[in-house]
Parts: sequence; structure tokens; C-alpha cells
Amino acid sequence: MSNMAAQVGVLPVSLSGKFKGSFAYDTIKDRLPQILTRVIDTLHRHRNEFFEEHGEKGIEAEKKAIAYLSKLRNELQTDKQLIALCDNLPDTALWNQYLEYQQNLSNGPPSWYKSPWLYVECYMYRRIHEALVQNPLISDFDVFNEEKVHGFFESEQAIVILTTYLQELLKNLSGLNEKLLQVEFFKLLQVSLWGNKCDLSISGGEDNSQKSDPLQSLEELKSFILVDHMEKIWSLLINEKKMNSRTMTRIDIVLDNAGFELIADLALADFLVSSKLATEIHFHGKSIPWFVSDTTNRDLSCTIKQMQSSNHKWMSKCGVSWEGNMKNGVWVYHDHFFWTLPHEFSSMAQVAPDLYAELQKANVILFKGDLNYRKLTGDRKWDFTVPFHQALNSFHPAPLCSLRTLKSDVQVGLKPGQGEQLMNTEPEWMVVGKYGVVQFDAAS
Repeated sequence: MSNMAAQVGVLPVSLSGKFKGSFAYDTIKDRLPQILTRVIDTLHRHRNEFFEEHGEKGIEAEKKAIAYLSKLRNELQTDKQLIALCDNLPDTALWNQYLEYQQNLSNGPPSWYKSPWLYVECYMYRRIHEALVQNPLISDFDVFNEEKVHGFFESEQAIVILTTYLQELLKNLSGLNEKLLQVEFFKLLQVSLWGNKCDLSISGGEDNSQKSDPLQSLEELKSFILVDHMEKIWSLLINEKKMNSRTMTRIDIVLDNAGFELIADLALADFLVSSKLATEIHFHGKSIPWFVSDTTNRDLSCTIKQMQSSNHKWMSKCGVSWEGNMKNGVWVYHDHFFWTLPHEFSSMAQVAPDLYAELQKANVILFKGDLNYRKLTGDRKWDFTVPFHQALNSFHPAPLCSLRTLKSDVQVGLKPGQGEQLMNTEPEWMVVGKYGVVQFDAAS
């Protein structure tokens, strides 16, 4: 941790609940307790299920988990100091070292409002996991599963529109020249970008599904893309395709939300492979339920199965071919506990060198969503005009691109005056999910 501490001196201050009125403060004060309350309620509603499976011991496990979570909610609301984890999982020691590191950094015990927002928010989700792990009978229960499933079904109309469009497009791919291929790539990239609006942690778990036609609105949404580097990714991919017609082009997608956003990511991945812009896609997801709607391996498998069993022929066709891609290794899913640590990505090479080495194999990495952006930039009070490359703080495993709709108060790489102008016309512009970025860094 020592070189992390050394770096911190030259970096801007972390976003934190100690700044009253900030989005971080509002999140800790309102959204996080609301999410914990929903988790407690979910466990309570499933008590009969636990009883049917495990008898009285199931009820006992549920009660203990609820007592733990109620205590956690109280700690949060009264700004108690953060405590060490004691569940002895593979990542427990790293979490506890990070607690020590934060303690040394602030010369005092870290607490909910005084410590970096990124840290305490991740810490809450890890403690939710601890509540379940300490009660082995229910340790596999995903407290966010209902919301994720609901989000999928509520977005079904949009999924039908997208999969129908995709299947038509794939049928006619061979007839597309380079210019038309680029147009289609931009379209699906934007669908994947705006799919990131469907985030259940931002709505405190309330329904936030994709109701409208995801393709129809692309033209009017274009003006809300504050940084648009689509051309740069296209150039990289089309050049790879021309130069490496006989070798592999690997694209890694670091996933964010399940539900419609995941479908949009899979549709993009399908197009990339079918058009030979990529030969393999590597997906990275969370190893435990995270930030309400983040994608786990189970979510990915269930989504593909759900698609296969749909009575809509194009949804079903997508499900079948996506299952095929997973089986034949054209698509690969990776789990790594680093994605559910509190660390920013600039410490990945040090904390998880195996994952960093894996990402270095990619020709380009797409980082989906807001949490990944916060970790890419260290979730700090950067000036709007600071270059993205600088904010990455030496995290450059491969050329990378962030596809993100803004839902937290960090944004870099804007033109001079752009951020201030938005501040004047729309004070909430950074947190409402209305604006997006397609922000590229070449890694050299």
C-alpha cells in the first residue's frame, strides 16, 4: 500500500460524504439506508422459502442476517467507524488491509461520512455479503435477484425491438460496405451506452427499466454525449481487422448492470464477432451480488436461458446463438474478486497482477457504467478539463474506452468551459443519468 499512499499526495481529494450537499453526502444519507431497508425486507419476505428448504434453522439464519443488517444500517446512519470483516473469504484480508490503509491516511478511524465515498459504498455491499456468508444456509441467496429479474421483464418490449433489429442486421452483414458497417457499430455502441441508464443502485432499487425504443431515440440523444470518441474506437478496430485478418482481435467488456444493459452489451458483442471486428469477446462481471443490479455469472447464464426460452423468435434466436458463443469459447466470462474490492483501478497491477495481465491481452477494453468510471478516475474532485489519460493515474493495460452515463459527480476530459456551462444551465447534470461519455484512452 505504501506507493498508493505516496501517490495520494499529488492527487485531488476523494469525493466523500463529509462534503455536505454533495451527491456523495445525499447517497450515504438517503440511498444507502434505503437499499439496506429493501434488502432486509427481501430477506423477510423469503422466510417461508427458507423454512421450506431448511426448517427452523432457515428461519434462524434469516433472523441473524436481518439483525446483522439492521445493525449495519444503524452504524451507517449514525456515522460509526468502519469495522474489519471477519468472514474469512479470499478477499477478507485485502479489505482489512484497506481499512488500515484508510486509517493511516486520515490519521483516525474511517467512518461512513468522513471516508471516501467510493470506499464506504463498496464496503456496504461487501458487508451485505458478509451478513449472508455468516449464515451458510442462506449464503447463496442473491438479495437483489428479484429487482434484476423484474428489470429484465419490464424491459422486454425494448429487448424485442433490439434483438429484431440485430437479427435483421446480421442477415445482411455481408452486403455492408465499410461506411455502413461503421454506422451500425456506432448505433449498437450508443445503445450499449444509453442502456447504462437502467441502474438500480441509483434508483435505490426502484424500477428503472428500459421502456422506450432503444434505437429510435439515438439521434436526439447524440447531443447529450459530452465526450464522443466513437471514431477513435472504430479506427482501432477497423485497422486491426485489416492488418490482422489472420490473427485474433480480442475485445474485453467490463460489465455493469444486468437487465436491458446486459442485453445491449451482448447485442454489441454479437455484432462485433459476426462482423469480424473481433474474433473473441471476454466479459468481466462481479463474483458476488453488487450495487443492486451489477451482473454476476448467474445473471449472465439466467439471461441467456431466459432469452432462449422466449416465445419471441428473435429473442430466442439470440439466446441460442449467445449460448453457442459461450460454449465454443468465442465468448468467455471471467470472475475476479478485484471488481468487488474498494480499490481504484490504478492499484490493480499491484493488488491483482493476474487480472491486469489478463486485460493486457485485449486489443481494446470497454468499461461499462458509472462505478467503473469512478474506479478508473479514482472518484476524485478532478477539474473537468483534466485529460482522461492523466486521471487514469497510470492504469493503462490496453487501449480502453469508458461507456458511461453520468450518475456521480466526477467527470474529466471536457473542453474548457463545457462543465461550467452545464453547471449554469443544469446544476444536476452530473448525477441524473441524462448525459453520457464514450471516452477513449490509447494507453501508450
